[in-house]
Amino acid sequence: MARVLPSSLTPHICILPSQDLEELLQSSVLPSLHHILQSFSPLPQVTTRTTTLTTVPHASFALRFSDLTEIESACREDEEQRATRTIDWIGDRISKRCAKWVDDFEKMNDRDVARTPWWDELRRCAEGDHIPARDEGWNHPMSIILAVSTTAPNPLQAITALHSRTLDFPSWVDVTHLIYTLIIHPKNSPLSDEEAGALFNAVKKQYGLHTYLLSLELPSPPPPPVSIPALVPRLPPPTISNGSADAVRPELKTTQTVPLNTLRMSEQDIQQTARFAREFVTMNLVPWMEKYVIEWNETVSINKFPSKYLTESLHQYSSSRRLPSRLFSSTRRLFGTSSATPVHSSTPLHTRSSTYTAPQSPLSGSTIPPPSQQRRLAEFATILGDFKLAVAVWESLRKEGKGGSDILPLLISPSPAVQLHVSHALNIIYPQSAELHSHAQLRALLYAVRWESTLTIGDFLSDTLEGERWLVWAAGNAEEPPAALLLAHAALLSVRKNAKRRAALWYFFAANRLEKCGIKPLTMYFLRRAHELSLSRPEKLLSPSFWMSENKQPSDFEGFDAVMSGIEHPLGRLLYTTGDVPGAHHPSPLAQLSSHTVDITTDPSNSDKVFLEDFQVAISHLKSISGEQARLEDVKLPLRFVVPSQTCVRLARDSVEGEQSEWETREEIWSSFWKHRGKEKLERSGNAAVEEAFWVDITLCNPLDTEVTLANPTVIVESSSETLPGFEITSQLRLLRILSSLPTNRAQLVVPISIAIKASKPASLVITGVAYDFLGLLPTVESLARRDRQSHTRPDELLKLDVEEASQELAVAFVDDGPLVLAEGECKWMKLLISNAGSRDIGEVWVVPGAEDQIWIEPLGSGEGAHAELGSATGMAWKTWQSDNKIVPPTPYSIPLTEKLVTSGSTEVTVVLHAGCKRKQDLSLLFIYREAQGSPFHCTRVTRSYEVVQCLQISTASHPSHSLDHSFSLSLDLTNILSSSNVEINQVTTISASWSCSPLAELRPEPLRPSQSARISFGATSTGDCTSVNAVSAFVSRKLSNVLHGQVLAPDDPPPLELLCGHVSQRIAVSRSLAQSHPRIPTSSHPSIFPLYNPLSVDFVVFWKIPSEQRSGHILVSDITLGASHAALRGVLEGVESAKVKRSMYAETQREKVEMLQAIRDSEWNAEMNPIVVIVKDGLVIEHDFSQGVCLTHVEFTIRNHSLSHPSRFVLRLDHCQQSSSVLSTDSVCRHHLPAPYCGRTTFRGLLEPLQTTSVLAQLCATCPGTYALSGWRLETEVGEPGTEDGLWQVRHRYEQRAAADNSSSIVISDLS
Repeated sequence: MARVLPSSLTPHICILPSQDLEELLQSSVLPSLHHILQSFSPLPQVTTRTTTLTTVPHASFALRFSDLTEIESACREDEEQRATRTIDWIGDRISKRCAKWVDDFEKMNDRDVARTPWWDELRRCAEGDHIPARDEGWNHPMSIILAVSTTAPNPLQAITALHSRTLDFPSWVDVTHLIYTLIIHPKNSPLSDEEAGALFNAVKKQYGLHTYLLSLELPSPPPPPVSIPALVPRLPPPTISNGSADAVRPELKTTQTVPLNTLRMSEQDIQQTARFAREFVTMNLVPWMEKYVIEWNETVSINKFPSKYLTESLHQYSSSRRLPSRLFSSTRRLFGTSSATPVHSSTPLHTRSSTYTAPQSPLSGSTIPPPSQQRRLAEFATILGDFKLAVAVWESLRKEGKGGSDILPLLISPSPAVQLHVSHALNIIYPQSAELHSHAQLRALLYAVRWESTLTIGDFLSDTLEGERWLVWAAGNAEEPPAALLLAHAALLSVRKNAKRRAALWYFFAANRLEKCGIKPLTMYFLRRAHELSLSRPEKLLSPSFWMSENKQPSDFEGFDAVMSGIEHPLGRLLYTTGDVPGAHHPSPLAQLSSHTVDITTDPSNSDKVFLEDFQVAISHLKSISGEQARLEDVKLPLRFVVPSQTCVRLARDSVEGEQSEWETREEIWSSFWKHRGKEKLERSGNAAVEEAFWVDITLCNPLDTEVTLANPTVIVESSSETLPGFEITSQLRLLRILSSLPTNRAQLVVPISIAIKASKPASLVITGVAYDFLGLLPTVESLARRDRQSHTRPDELLKLDVEEASQELAVAFVDDGPLVLAEGECKWMKLLISNAGSRDIGEVWVVPGAEDQIWIEPLGSGEGAHAELGSATGMAWKTWQSDNKIVPPTPYSIPLTEKLVTSGSTEVTVVLHAGCKRKQDLSLLFIYREAQGSPFHCTRVTRSYEVVQCLQISTASHPSHSLDHSFSLSLDLTNILSSSNVEINQVTTISASWSCSPLAELRPEPLRPSQSARISFGATSTGDCTSVNAVSAFVSRKLSNVLHGQVLAPDDPPPLELLCGHVSQRIAVSRSLAQSHPRIPTSSHPSIFPLYNPLSVDFVVFWKIPSEQRSGHILVSDITLGASHAALRGVLEGVESAKVKRSMYAETQREKVEMLQAIRDSEWNAEMNPIVVIVKDGLVIEHDFSQGVCLTHVEFTIRNHSLSHPSRFVLRLDHCQQSSSVLSTDSVCRHHLPAPYCGRTTFRGLLEPLQTTSVLAQLCATCPGTYALSGWRLETEVGEPGTEDGLWQVRHRYEQRAAADNSSSIVISDLS
């Protein structure tokens, strides 16, 4: 897919309409033709070709349409004068719109992420430049469309006049154009459709195939307007002075300045015009460009021919032909003779071609040549997406000093060389010690816009490119609005890179330049942004000794004070000049903030930010002149940030990390586990314990529409007892920023914070209020008293909490609580320190893990070697394991204790964690404990975060085996994706109920090095017992039938299974996959519906070890199902679909029913497979003396039934036609094979019982030596129902299979004579 180029690098098409066409469009309330065609750009899904004939798809192919006379007139204007007008025009547009932009933009919460409207306006204005320039050819017309209508008195003469018109371009404009004729035939035309077709054929015969007849309805009155994309703004023409002939037509100027966002065309006319635009591009413009790219590429490559040959080569493909005189006489009666159609007085060209080198009237004294053919080749190749050729030509031009450095950053991959190209392109425009001309500023702006809009934001802001610096380089020292907006956009991009100091500096520079241009709203906005960023604290951690040496606190941060005065003083001056005198200097900023807060309820568009900044300046000034003794007691904040109704106390047992729903799930697991063992309940105390931290959760709400900073938040705690107990209040937040709410709907933004409190002795505490420093300057206290909603006579309520001695408290913590990164499948031994923090003994401890946590509890006195089998399987023997095949919920583990934990006693417990899938996750353990049997239970929580990374990339594959020793072949592909460590594969075992798997080769002893892969192959053989398969299948069918019919599920268990395995691993992923596959079936019902193992499944257990890191573990791979299944749930699904089943507890709506049926139909329990497999014995080499006669030999076909339960009938047909087509459809090697000429019996029938194999012999009669393909066969299969009562054959499935397209089985017969 080709990269989407900016609109300024797209083909430029000029249109020359006739007078009758302009009148037709005006009468139909339509804009000019080039505005109409511009509405259909860009075109989607356009394909081009490179010089190597490689197709390049373009998701978007844009065009630029202009009026030819407008372009001709603009080319006569001096480039420096036009660039000056362009910069002034851009500044005028920005100045008129910036006030509304700033108001709307400041209301957004993600201002640093969204695109700014002033940058979008600057980019559209820069890309709207369509006037040809001397230093590049992008704006030079690539095609000229001569457009007429059939409403003219003489359409043929009007077309002839347009073709004979002289192009009034300067000498430096490229003369290579594609001349295209467009005939618009409206419904109300005086010509009939046949006459219009005759005109089209006549024009096409005279002027070539680049002609199109566009039939439009153009109804009257016009249809309702249709919305179209807004056109890019374009520089208006210069003002008409003294009747100068250089001025464009008045109607063009009017049309250009009026925005066109609607089009009054019918749907049929829109489709016809869109069809024309696509045909013009795909069948005319693109092939024309491809032809010239090939010609110019060959010319540039040869580089030996004189310029005369290059000029003549442009005409060698012309296919001009003059019309005979009799054609004019025969069409005179159709199109008339002479007419009043105005024509240009010029000598018509006698030879026309699709590529038109038009005569021009160059400016006097102008000898500037047009762009070189090599540059046009690079531009054409860039547009066509032939980037390989384009980069080579641009590099050649760059080395010759002819440009190219501005385009190469858009085409090559990000690298340090891109920044050099950018610097070189800008240095050519901005030579040192030279005045910055308007043309140079405009050219640099266009370069910067192209780079920023084409490169992805990730590449543009990467450390390799640092694209934000390009915008600063492009701005240079210019003091015009475009340069200031370049600096502002560079500052915005720096904020996204978290370079806030640099962004503040660039915002400040942009404000200084805009202030000189008189654009005050944006100037004040940029100053405010610079002020905000200067106040932001760098995210760097300093040593504590630094603050001690400087005699400062870490929280003493006053912002980037070196530039604060330079930002605040211009901002205050602008506020004063704009009439905001109270905002500039007011004696009581707090009072104004209070009154303004009241006013914002009636005027949401008003902003609080200015008042907060003035308040901050006033308080800072007061403190600066009064010192720390400044009297601020009388200054009361008229705002409330704390929401007392949402403030609460959170105890330590409720404060461990993790979602509350996860802890509730673990408590439910414990309740379900213990309700069958005892009646003791899990108690929860509502009081805090001595020397145990508890938290006060405070909710803050910002009533303003701007960001507010609250420093040093804390709470005020009082004791109801006579003596105040000692307690400690800690807060991890020293500086809190509350973002603004949305003023559009007054939805206030809330921020929760937590403050920890620890009491040293029992007491009754009362939490009365919250204290903080407003804006880091004004100490403020807010009360937490809240009113009783039911009774207004009651006093205000406060938060109260009792602190008591901890009678029974268990403290659990990990001994090593550092960052934990595990490999997938790793077994990690971790130690837990369990301590009795209460005053009573603890005699019983349980731990409740999560549903997906795989942990083991080590017995006391054992080390890591006791469970070495968790990470290694060396030496383990195969065995049969009886499984109950039930999906059981997680079960709590009992913590072994040698004796009761007395007060202050502790013990260490080893927990083995088996890492699951790759992700970041938490190990959340709920510990349940009590003093002795019969005592109530208490709980505590512990959490440890860890990350699981992937060390092995594992993939599996299976297919029927061609060997008679095994039914299926399995392959296990292992890839070490670690960067520097080797991985040893100790052993690979399998688990299955119906398949016995044996490795086909010994396990390689060498470790897997980084990025190294290994494949382990297994052969699977059925145990021959289908009893378990049938029993489990019947159980699942019965259960799912009850689900689909809305019946209550009986709590019975699935049939047990005997698993042949070398290791037993937990199938944790079964519950998760069932929840994803069957969302309509409650998770609690899964154990009563689905078994744990599918009898036909095969699980791999891969044991690995990383010796260099002392890691080991095992990975369970369970995504393979072998054997032929026969849609066991088909009867159940058909019965449900045909029956009128009402709403059930599982599917209340028809949509839910359909979703549940589809999930069951796609499940592994309803799988279906053709059980019959054909194996052709190939590779035989037979020697025969053909002088003795033909060669007769036998070909053996082995037919195997892979079904464990169903018999099958088969019919094998040796089809000569199928054999020939199979030979032709294979690769080039097999195409030389001869079709096998079978003789004698060619049809074989048989019956195969489950797992039965048979062979048939076909006779081959060869008349000549050669290699004969054995792929010409067709097998028809009927799968029958097993064990029918009447013994009649009942067909369950029918299949038909042929040899695969890549089947290369063959037999070689050589001649001995």
